Amino acid sequence: MLLDADNRPWGRWEEYLNEPGYRVKRIVVHPGQRLSLQKHEHRKEHWVAVQGAAEVTLNDEIVEMEVGDAVVIDIGDVHRVTNPNDEPFVFIETQLGLCLEDDIIRLEDDYGRS
Repeated sequence: MLLDADNRPWGRWEEYLNEPGYRVKRIVVHPGQRLSLQKHEHRKEHWVAVQGAAEVTLNDEIVEMEVGDAVVIDIGDVHRVTNPNDEPFVFIETQLGLCLEDDIIRLEDDYGRS
């Protein structure tokens, strides 16, 4: 059951679970778009690609993701998803820890958000 959703300039996220200590989202990144370069102070994340392909910045590395691949982002890791392809990239994000939407420290953002 969908609990919440939000359209963003890069795509969309949909929230399906939000329990104490964990949260689950489906995230869609439009072709040619990317999320902000960011980190979190209170949560880690586990991403599983379910449609398309993307590049994930994880600290100083670029990791290629395609369907079935997973990435773990620890607290404090600098990360970003970039979709350089012609089809949407969809992944399931499981947050673990204190899962607040405002636990985002943006280091770079294509859309002027801070």
